[in-house]
Amino acid sequence: ILLLGRGGEGHEGADLTDTIIIASIDPIAKEAALVSIPRDLYVPVEDFGSMKVNSVFATGKSLAQSNSGNIKTGNDQQYEAEGFKLLEKTLETNLGIPMHYHAMVDFQGFKEAVDTVGGVSFNAPKSVTETLRIDGQNYYLNVQPGQQSMGGFKALAYARSRYTSPRGDFDRAERQRLIITALKDKILSAGTFSNPQKISQLLDNFGNHVQTNFSIEDLQRLYQLSQEIPSNKISSIGLSDPPNSFVKTANIGGLSVVVPTAGLDNYKDIQYFLRNALKDSYIKNENATIIVLNGTQRTGFATEKSEELKSFGYNISEVGNAPTKNYPKTILVDLRNGDKKYTRNYLEKRFGITAVTSLPDPAITPGTADFVIILGSDQTN
Repeated sequence: ILLLGRGGEGHEGADLTDTIIIASIDPIAKEAALVSIPRDLYVPVEDFGSMKVNSVFATGKSLAQSNSGNIKTGNDQQYEAEGFKLLEKTLETNLGIPMHYHAMVDFQGFKEAVDTVGGVSFNAPKSVTETLRIDGQNYYLNVQPGQQSMGGFKALAYARSRYTSPRGDFDRAERQRLIITALKDKILSAGTFSNPQKISQLLDNFGNHVQTNFSIEDLQRLYQLSQEIPSNKISSIGLSDPPNSFVKTANIGGLSVVVPTAGLDNYKDIQYFLRNALKDSYIKNENATIIVLNGTQRTGFATEKSEELKSFGYNISEVGNAPTKNYPKTILVDLRNGDKKYTRNYLEKRFGITAVTSLPDPAITPGTADFVIILGSDQTN
């Protein structure tokens, strides 16, 4: 689920999504994770070059408006749909994880959401003192470590503050994840989302302040899943939170940005980290042992593919070379004859092949492995 926050009408950069959080829910393990994406992350965008990720939605929306021939007419929801589409595609391409749903709220909608459920309560880990400009007035925020109760206005200030924090936007992202978890707890206690009529009324009241592709039925299902996941089973993940150091600040042409530590446009380490953090529960539960063998002339190909599979949570027990190096097509051997059906199904889809149940070469000794993958030259393209 892609969760976005923007300023909205009346705010500078109204369509800049300065809050970008990916929420992943595991209904099998009854766990969830919130991953903050730095708003200044410098990403390549198809047909647009590179830009800060918080500008991608606005770029897609603006392009749709321009293509309509008159940016003052047309359906604003259709324009925003193009913004969502461009941002989701950009994140999927660079981060390597699919986006199934999205929800975006502006400042006013966030305040109303918090106030609608009667405020939020949480334990603040650090002190935050900062003067912010909110709704045309200066507001002095003073939050000390310990239990907090906040209404919409103060919660918004807490979620937006960053200038006095040691790690700036990274600390702000941590606070935003904290607020979202607290809001989830309050929504569940209020029981709002258990009633379809209440959901519909709430969305009507929010009007243009909230945009989502969730249906009423989707929200009810999300509510049911959330009831089964305690807050201590919600992981809070940042790409620069210790011990992680997958991103760093940089300057490109005078523009202050955040880039992968591995190098500009090199998202491989980030992709592997996120896939492992958000690994599929079926793969995790089956924990099938897999041998990966190189059946091609390409040196190190089995190691390369095994690292990729590990990033998705697969249990790679052995990596090596096949007895011969002339396999034109990749072979997936299921040595458990379907007992670990989810792993088999996922691997078949990943490699675009159908599993067999016997080894093609008696010289291959699988031991106790559940699967053997013999890489063919079809995978080297």
